[in-house]
Amino acid sequence: MLSEKIRKKFEATFDKKPLLVRSPGRINMIGEHTDYNEGFVMPAAIDKEIICAISPNYNNKCTLIAYDLDDEYEFDITKYEKSEKGWPNYILGVIEQFQKRDMEIRGFDCVFGGDIPLGAGLSSSAALECAFAYSFNHMFDTSLSKLEIVKLAQAAENEFVGVKCGIMDQFASVHGKQDKVFRLDCRSLDYEYYNMVLSDYRLVLCDTGVKHSLASSEYNTRRQECETGVAILQQYHPEIKSLRDASVELLEKYHDEFDDNVYRRCKYVIEENDRVLECCDMLKKGDLEGFGENMYKTHEGLSKEYEVSCRELDFLYEKARNSGMVIGARMMGGGFGGCTINIVKIERLDEFIGHMTGAYEDELGLELKTYIVKIENGTGKI
Repeated sequence: MLSEKIRKKFEATFDKKPLLVRSPGRINMIGEHTDYNEGFVMPAAIDKEIICAISPNYNNKCTLIAYDLDDEYEFDITKYEKSEKGWPNYILGVIEQFQKRDMEIRGFDCVFGGDIPLGAGLSSSAALECAFAYSFNHMFDTSLSKLEIVKLAQAAENEFVGVKCGIMDQFASVHGKQDKVFRLDCRSLDYEYYNMVLSDYRLVLCDTGVKHSLASSEYNTRRQECETGVAILQQYHPEIKSLRDASVELLEKYHDEFDDNVYRRCKYVIEENDRVLECCDMLKKGDLEGFGENMYKTHEGLSKEYEVSCRELDFLYEKARNSGMVIGARMMGGGFGGCTINIVKIERLDEFIGHMTGAYEDELGLELKTYIVKIENGTGKI
């Protein structure tokens, strides 16, 4: 068990008992590219996680041991700078945020590791940030609320690491609950849990193993296109602050004002927000098949209207949908690589994985990694 290995490594290295904290990665069931449009998302924490064994040492020296990387990093808590190694920056960014809030962080010793696949879009960075934010909050009695931990972890990534991520990843890592997804309002940060007990199904992630170079530039372009659409609508309806406030009917009314690309981007986002709200009602009724149908619609919208898919993602989506073994499938995340998420019938689970793995190799010449994940609790002590 990973937590035991990390605990033993800590005790052997530092000869004391640690605080043990786990912080999970996340999936997003539906609600893609809606977060920066002040819309709705439906994430959940999963059973892939970062484990952190940590203890104060009552001086200014900090020792970080990255168990998986077989690497370590030492620094002084009173003076540090960005590391060329990369991975320490997620932790240094968290420390900086505590210090910016005039909260004292003293020296500490730590061993951490995890089983969140890197590059698969499961937010290993958010899990790492939340693990350390939670640990410092507990060790140094800073009395931060869950929401304050989330905002602090997000700020660490935005400001120190320099990645302008939204708040969903950290929010899901901290607020996750076993067998529950939640609808998060990215404007107000209000959220509501919904049961998702998958007794007859399993969640399977199919990892394309690719990341196309378009990802970051096209992401920025999509944000700009959405903002352009909002600006057009605001000329006629000043009360519209984001696409969250618009309807397809309103968009259609001013269709002639829009460049074709901007129109299609806005249409996708508005419809995706509607799908998330529909899925909330479906979960209340226990309608998983209806939920899965909306996942299909999301993928079609992301691929054809928002245009953030790629050959590999579309291939995996089509193979899954046509297999008869799933009730829902779509690309998950920013796009141009990463994973598809699939709701697979439990009696076809092994068959599905074999079918997808074989097809990906035979037809694209690529190796497919698959991950079976469960919906789990959020960041906390072990």
